[in-house]
Order: sequence, then structure tokens, then C-alpha cells
Amino acid sequence: MELKSWLIWIAAISAVGFGIVVIVIQLMGLRKRKSSFTVVESPNASAWSRSFKLWMLSMYVFSLKVPLLRTYLSKVRKRIAAINLYDEFELRFHTMAAGTAAILIFGLSIGILFSLNPDWLYLLTLLLTVIVLNNVFVDSYINRIEKKLLQQMASYLTEVRHAYHRHGIVEEALTEAAEESEEEIARHGYAIADALVSPKPEEELDKYYLTCPSRFLKSFAGISYLIMEYGDRVKKEGSIYLKAISSLSQEIHLDMLRRTKLDYLLRGLHVIALVPVFFTKPIEVWARSSFPLMEDYYLGKYGLMTKLAIYVLIIVSYVFLQKLSSLDEKSNRSEGTRTGWEQRIYEMRGINGLWRALIPGRRSSGYERVKRLLADTGHRLTPEWFYVRRVLLFAGGFLAAFLLSMFLHSTEKHRILSEPPKSSVVFGSISQEEALNNRRITEQDRVWINRFGSVNDRNERYQMISRTVASSESAKALTKDEITATVNRLMVKMERLRDEYLKWWELLLALGIGYLGYCLPLWLLYFQRRVRAMEMRHEVYQFQTMITILREMDRISVEEILEWMCSYAAVFKNPIEKCLLHYDSGAESSLLEMREEAGFPEFQRLTDKLLLAVEKIPISRAFDDLEGEMSYRFEQRRLDYDKMLDSKAGLGRMIGFIPMYSLIFMYLVIPLIWMSFTQMSQYYEQIQKL
Repeated sequence: MELKSWLIWIAAISAVGFGIVVIVIQLMGLRKRKSSFTVVESPNASAWSRSFKLWMLSMYVFSLKVPLLRTYLSKVRKRIAAINLYDEFELRFHTMAAGTAAILIFGLSIGILFSLNPDWLYLLTLLLTVIVLNNVFVDSYINRIEKKLLQQMASYLTEVRHAYHRHGIVEEALTEAAEESEEEIARHGYAIADALVSPKPEEELDKYYLTCPSRFLKSFAGISYLIMEYGDRVKKEGSIYLKAISSLSQEIHLDMLRRTKLDYLLRGLHVIALVPVFFTKPIEVWARSSFPLMEDYYLGKYGLMTKLAIYVLIIVSYVFLQKLSSLDEKSNRSEGTRTGWEQRIYEMRGINGLWRALIPGRRSSGYERVKRLLADTGHRLTPEWFYVRRVLLFAGGFLAAFLLSMFLHSTEKHRILSEPPKSSVVFGSISQEEALNNRRITEQDRVWINRFGSVNDRNERYQMISRTVASSESAKALTKDEITATVNRLMVKMERLRDEYLKWWELLLALGIGYLGYCLPLWLLYFQRRVRAMEMRHEVYQFQTMITILREMDRISVEEILEWMCSYAAVFKNPIEKCLLHYDSGAESSLLEMREEAGFPEFQRLTDKLLLAVEKIPISRAFDDLEGEMSYRFEQRRLDYDKMLDSKAGLGRMIGFIPMYSLIFMYLVIPLIWMSFTQMSQYYEQIQKL
């Protein structure tokens, strides 16, 4: 079918689908009075908007009855529920909206691409790619909601400032500002206000922290509680509470600028890295239909290995891009990685001796290096469990490469048996008559190969094939040269079949791939540490910004500062949590342990000041130099953010385009060069026969 016909069909299907959607929306609008839902809408909401939301809520209820769809929507719901406080109807609407958009977009894309290339292996590749792309789509949807919440929070803090000027009471300012703010941030404002006026505000705030999606909101809630508990102080610069609000607003604006610039610099790189998956099959179909000689490459083991290498590059590039673009607090938080399977395998009876032989000793340099690396990247894996993962990846990589080699040899044998005679056509395709003749010759070749393939002596095999071919019925219409060519073709096929066995260098290559699997977790940790190192300095700056506010409050203690830092922390959350757990048993020793575990110079200097403030000097004196440096530090942070984002953008562009370049050169340019050399050698042989 021509391209024009395909476009006409796609346009017709799109028009029919759009009409069906409109009709369904109208029908659901007629049923809205009978629906059991009571949806609170804005007075300015249009009738179409209300009908659409009601339809989405109804579809959500229906989707819960479909097993696979129910599982998918539950995963989307969990991710969306973690970034905001929703009522049930809003949460259902956002979940169904994200799920419906993803299913429609990816379903239509798979349908069009599979109709253009009806291959079940290609369909499986598309499905695996869509699973990965779905995560990118949901991440993008959630990122938009997070940015919207940040924008609303900046406006909300402005309203809190104005209300606090009027009333001078924290809870009154929070409630009044929530009444004037948009719906999403208003929920947080009401939740914080309700927690502050409850009989047990600390417990209610702890519950709120568990569902709070932003550390800025956590900081605002904590500072509001401290002001309400200890009272506000008015200095020459103004109210401490208003100064804290100004600092938070400054931090929010800086974070919004960072997110906006990061989205702009890394926009589309995930999709660019995954796009080659969709074009491997079209390139192969086009090349095989335009150049018949290319079938030997694409259908052979080298073509399959090239395709597999491209897929591996795509997966690796996507993983590195995900690590590179992980700048938000959730990604930089100490990993809550599920380590159950590593621990269970490590503790299995009967193989403890194996792990002791494979894992370095606790006092070895390799063990200490891995332990330090895991601490720097925030992993909760122990070095023993990490080595279990590495060993299993080595075994999995070796086994996969070994089985792949056996599969490629088996595939190549099958292809040799079904390979037609070489065609003299370079461009275009062969005629139907020639194709039928080639199939007949291939079937006859397979019969003769199966008959004489067991003969080991090459000369004897050549003589037997020559006599059989010469005495066959098909040889009566052939010349002597054509009979010789047939015998030579059969001998070449037999030699190629005998050469398809597992070679020593393939076993060595499988060991090399297993070693790559063994090293990959370590390389990922190094890469992640490099990415996290860019964030450590900026988190320390944020700590210092808020400590300049907290130090002005009466009766503030080092432990309370650590509790605030723990709720606000992302990169340094693990050492701060351990310090708080051991604080009652010894403040100085727990702070020294936190200082040693963090291993970052600027965080260590901050810890030194906390050590001074434990018993020797007041907190306000320990941090008396911070306020004068804040303007300089803020400008320095902006410059560091620009450098960091530029560095990540350069790495992202390089990583994102590697699969595309690999597809062009490995799957198109190199096969074309191989075909050119093959054709030149054929021309040279023909010239020699003249």
C-alpha cells in the first residue's frame, strides 16, 4: 500500500475515533444528573469541562473492573497521590486523565507502526519500548503538577505575608491566605493550619510530613510551628517570620528557574534515545527491498548482533539519562531500594562459603571503597549485598551471552539451509519467476546437504556431490559451468554449516560480557555519585539559609535544628537520621559520626558549628557569620546552578544521541559499505572470467 493510502486511512480512523469520543462525551453528559458523583466545580467551568470530568470519573469506576487496567491505574494513582493533597474525586480525575492519555497515544502509535511492519518480534519490541516511554510520560505529567504547585506556593506565601501584616497571628494568616489561593495549595494551607491549632500539633505535623510532597512546604510548616510556639521577634531587618517567608520565596523562585532551565535543556532527550527502537525494522525492510544483497547481513548473525547491540545501547542511555535528569528531592533522597532479594540470597544456607570466597574481606581496600561509595550515593545496600548483586549480574550476563551465541549459530544454520542463490540484481527486487526458481533450487540444495553433510572427507564429499548433481534430472538443462557452480555452492554451504559451532573466542566474549555486568553496578554508583556531588553543595546552602532564620528563635536547640534538617534533607538524609537516633546517647559523638559519614567538606564545616553550639557557645554565636554571607552565597549558588545545568545538558545531549548515531552507522552505513565491497568482489570475479 502506498504512503498516500496509509495517510488517508489514518485520517479516516482519526476522524471516526474523534466522532466516537464526542458522542460518548455527550451521552455521559446526558447521564450526569443520574450519576452518583457529586463533583465540586469552579463557577467558571464550562458545561463541556463538567461533562468531561464526570465522564472521566465514570470511566475510572469502570476501569477498576478490568484486571490489567486496574493494576496500571493503581500504579499511576500512587505516583500522583504522592505529589499533592487531593480529595478523592480530584485524585481519580487526574489518575484517569493521565492513564487515558497514555493508553490512547501509545495504542495509536503501536497500531500504526505495527500495521506498517507486521512483525510479531517488532510488536514485542514496541510493547517493551512503550512500557519505558510510559514512565517518561507519567514523569512529565507529574512534573507539570509539581511546577504548578510551586507557582501556587509562591503566590500563597505572598498572601500569607499580607495576612500576617493584618492580623499578626500565624494560624489566622494561614487560613485567610488559603481562602484566597488556588485549590491545590489551599489544601496544604488548611492542612497546616489545622495541624497547628490541634491539641497535639507536633504529632499532626509529623502526619502531614508523611504526605507532604515538597520540602519547601515542610520548612514552611515547621517555621510556622516554631513561630507559634516560641513567638515572633522583630529586629532591625523586620519580623523573623516575614524574613523566613522571604527566604523561602527566594528558594522557591530559584528552584522554579532551575526546573524550567533543566526541562528546556534536556527536553526530548529521553524520546530521542528511544526513537531508534521504532526505526530498526523500517530501515531493515527498506534496505532488504531496495538492495537484495542486504538480506545476507540483516538476516545473518551479524545483523542480529548489531540490532541487539543497538537495543542495549538504548537501554543503557535511557538509564543514564534518568539518573542525569534526577534533580528533584525524591530522586536525590537516600534510596529506599528494595534489598530483600540480595539479602535473602546472601543469607541462604549452603552457599555462605561461596560468598565468603567471592566477596573481599571487611578490612580490604576494595571493601572499604565500595562501602564509601554506597554511603556517598545514599544506598541502603550493605557491601555484601552489593557484591551479591554484582556476582549475579556476572552470572546472568555470561549465561545470556552464552545462550545468545548458541541461538545465533542455530539461526545461522537455518538461514544457510534456506538461503537462495546469489542474485545479480543490485537495486530493486527480483522478479516473481526468479523468486520461484530460487525457492526450488533452495529446496533441492537442502536435500543434497542433508544427504552428504555427514561425509567428513572434503574430497570424497566433493566427488559424491559432483556425481549426484551431474546425474540429476535438473542437470539436463544445465551447462557444465552451471553444474560446477552448483557443486561449488553446495560445498560452500556445507563448509559454512560446519563452521557454525561455539568457538573459544565466543566463550571468552561471554566472559567479557559477564564482567561488564559485574562492573555495571559499580559504574552506575560512580555516575550517580558524580550527579549527587553537584547537589550536595546546594543542599548545604539551603541548610545555611534556614539556619540563619532558626538561630534567631529563643530556646532553639541543636537537636531541633537537626530534626528540621532531617525533614528538609535529600542527599544528606541518611547521616542526619542516624545522628538523631544516637543523639540521646551522646550529642558530640553522634555529630562526629555524622560528620565522618557525610564526607563533604562544606557539610563538615556546618557540623563543626553545630558541635560548638552543643555546649560551648549559643547557636546564634556559632552561626553569626552566615547572615553577612547570604547575599554572596545566593549569587554563588546561581552561578553554580548554571554551571551544573550546562554540564548536565552537555552530558545529556551526548548520551541521548548515542543510540541515534549507533542506528545510523551500525545499522545503515556499515551494511551499505559491506554491500558495496561484496558487489565489487562479485564484479571482479565476473571480469576475471571474461
